[in-house]
Order: sequence, then C-alpha cells, then structure tokens
Amino acid sequence: GYRVSLQGNFFGHNHTYIIFPEYNPRKHIKLDPPLKIQSNVTASKCQIWWSVPWYLVEILQYELQYKEYSMSWEIALNKTPPSSLPHIEIEAAELHSGIAYIARVRCKISENEDSYHSQWSEWSQTTVFQRAGVQIISGKILNTRTMQFLFIPLSFGTLLYLFWNCKLSSRYCCFLTSGQKASPALTFPRQLLSFSHSIIFTMGILR
Repeated sequence: GYRVSLQGNFFGHNHTYIIFPEYNPRKHIKLDPPLKIQSNVTASKCQIWWSVPWYLVEILQYELQYKEYSMSWEIALNKTPPSSLPHIEIEAAELHSGIAYIARVRCKISENEDSYHSQWSEWSQTTVFQRAGVQIISGKILNTRTMQFLFIPLSFGTLLYLFWNCKLSSRYCCFLTSGQKASPALTFPRQLLSFSHSIIFTMGILR
C-alpha cells in the first residue's frame, strides 16, 4: 500500500497531514461506464446488452435502470442481472404495450471479489425500446368468421344437390302425359331463387 499525505505552508508554518496512512489503489477504483448499450424486443421479453473490457467481464456486477420515456429517472425501476455477463432480460409482462421505454446501466467490481473494490461507475448512454401492441380477436368475431367459412361450402353443396334433382326431374318429365300434373322440375327455378335469397340474408346476418 501507499501513504498519502498533504504538505503545505499554513499561517507561516509547514505542516504535513496524513490523509491515508495506508492507501491501496486496488480498493479505490471507479470504472468507466459500460459502452454500446443496445436492446431488442420480442413478443415475450426485452433483451438488453452492453460492452465492457474483456478482462473485466468476470469480476463486474451491474445495475440496470429503466422507465417510461416520458417519466423522471427518480421513479425508474432497478434490475440486477443474475450473473456477471453483460446482458439482462425484462419480461414482456413488465412492459405496457405501445409505451416507449428508456434504459441505462452502470457497473462496479463485484462484492464477491476480494482483490479489488470500487464504487459505482457513472451511468452509461441510454437505449430506447418499445413493446409492440398485441392484437386480440374477440370470440364473437372468431365464431362469426367460422360460421362464414362453413356456410359457403354447405351452400354450394346444396345448390349442386338441387341442380342434380332438377336434371333428373327434367328427364322424368319427358314421360308424362298431357293429363298428368306438372313436373316438379318446373318449380325448381322458384326454389333456387328462394334459396339464393336465404343465402344472401344469412350472409348479411353473419357480417
């Protein structure tokens, strides 16, 4: 260690003041703040990472602050990474959709490190991130769309069935005598028109 003293002439007399009787530079360190802080947001979480000198990675600890962009840092939330790796994750549930957030980080020597001791560094530059809005489809809309998808093929199948019956009825009509009743095929256009109106009315309700 070192002894740090202050010497000077005070009121015409030389004096020596001992500031640190045993000063160890390893115990009085203030690091530079982390660099190149960046962020990336997914549907489930926000990942934030930064850079520090490679020879310090294993002995540092960090503190992250984040807040809504328009708020003051005095009410920011603090988060501590679980390891010495220079990154951290924030769960999406902790963030409001459509709101911009800003984050910063600082570092110091880990409390578990016996050889060195430091105070917190200054805060790093900031990174801005935002959780994307989640589109929610209501059950009513989902059920309506399902009914529409099912109704179209069923209607088409029914039209084919009526058309096929009409074709058979037309063939049968050729064998009827003039004294018999009119063929059911003659009523097909009226049935088809009525059924078409029913389809249009039902589709209007589903919308």
